[in-house]
Parts: sequence; C-alpha cells; structure tokens
Amino acid sequence: EMVFMFPGGGAQFVGMGADLYETEPVFAQWMDRGFKWLAANGASDLRDLWLATGDAATSASDALQQPSKQLPLIMLVEYALAQLWISWGLKPAALVGHSMGENTAACLAGVMSFEDCLGLVLLRGQLFDTVPRGGMLSVPLPVGEVTPLLGNDLDIAGLNAPELTAVSGPQAALDALAEALAARDIESQRIPIDIAAHSRMLDPILERFGDYLRGIKLSPPTLPIISNRTGTALLPSEATDPDYWVKHLRNTVRYADCLTTLAQKPGISL
Repeated sequence: EMVFMFPGGGAQFVGMGADLYETEPVFAQWMDRGFKWLAANGASDLRDLWLATGDAATSASDALQQPSKQLPLIMLVEYALAQLWISWGLKPAALVGHSMGENTAACLAGVMSFEDCLGLVLLRGQLFDTVPRGGMLSVPLPVGEVTPLLGNDLDIAGLNAPELTAVSGPQAALDALAEALAARDIESQRIPIDIAAHSRMLDPILERFGDYLRGIKLSPPTLPIISNRTGTALLPSEATDPDYWVKHLRNTVRYADCLTTLAQKPGISL
C-alpha cells in the first residue's frame, strides 16, 4: 500500500513537473484549473514563473522565494500530481504532508475544497509576506541538543528526523547559530524560504488565518491523514476544527513522528 507525501515551503523550483504538463492531460487539467482561479484572485503571474526558461528562470527562481508565490504553486503541483497518480489507479492508503503539505493532504481527502485550499495556501503566503523577514535553518542534530542553543529568539520549527531539526526565527539569530555550529564542525543548511515559519514571528497573522478557516466548509477526511501536530492519525474532530489548522501553522512540525507512525502500519510502503 502506498502513502502520498506532500512537501511544504522551500521545496519549490522553476519548472517542477513541467514535463507532465506537456504530456499528461489530467495533470494539465488541474494545473490550468488552479492557475485560472489564482489569476482571478490576484496571482496571475504564477504560470509564467513556473514555466520560465533561460535567463528568465533565474529571476523566476528568486521570485519564488516569496511565500505568496511559492506556496500556492507547490500546493497546485503536488495536488495535480496526486490526482494524476489516482487516475492511474494508485489510490493512497494514507496521506502525510510536511507543514503546508498537510493542507494539500486535507484537500485530497475532502476536508476542504480545491479552491478553498488554494485560497488558504495563497492567504498563508500573503500573510507571511507581511511578517518581518526571517528564515529557517536545518540542523543535523537531535532536538534535545538543539534546544539549549536557541537563545531568546528562535523556535523549533520541525522535527524532520531523529537527528535533523529545523530552527526558525530572525536572520541574525540564525546566522549566529549557524556560526556557533560551524565552530563545532556541524554544517547546518538554510531552507530556501524567507519566512520564520512555525515560530513566534507568526503570532500577528494567526487571527486572520483563523478567520478564513472559520469561513470555509471543513469536512471529516475520507482518507487517513497523519497529523503534523500529533504525529498520529488526524481525527475528524481535529480536521473540522479551524483552531487545529491555526495551531498547525504556528507550532512545531512533528514530521519524524509521522513517519514513525506510518512505518509501524502493516503493509505500508514509504
């Protein structure tokens, strides 16, 4: 049995899946539907950024660092790809997403409509654009060794593996942490997004994010989803609670726990 896994912010690149757009009608249908909706809602440049080539690809790649551009594009590509796989008869036994990817999983499982999910992810990016610039750092250490190094400004954004922890916060604090780690011969890596996701820097935008969620229909999932918040199965009561998704935006992504849960399920292929 297969698990569909959906990445979140920072996974984007120009032309991701563009070959499928030329050759697979199901993929193209969902991409076009998404671009049409986005163009009608103030994001008319995403298709051109996605398909940029030559010299334009460099500037497009820079533009996709912006959350309001990269997040809806990631969601759209991964949703269209999932629908393509399903059209080939590959029905997932479970879904899991990293951060924003869980929004896509929820959409595929019928928790929210396609357009409502695109709107949620677009809003997520637009709200991120209003937050002071920050960043994220991937540190090859377990969370117990990273936590004492955080100081007063940084938060644990994600538990991505037993010895891989994402830290989030202001650029200067991340630079200082990276230098301190380098002095110990520990090589950290910046995540290509200019927002301090899953940190206290998001607190000013949480109310508006919640307002949107309270204005859309949320339904119980029709496919099993493994939750970033708990690392276990997403409950119907959680999936239909706007506050769950607000906390999902703000708090630590427990992705390593999600994978542990999936690995313990008989017959699951990761």
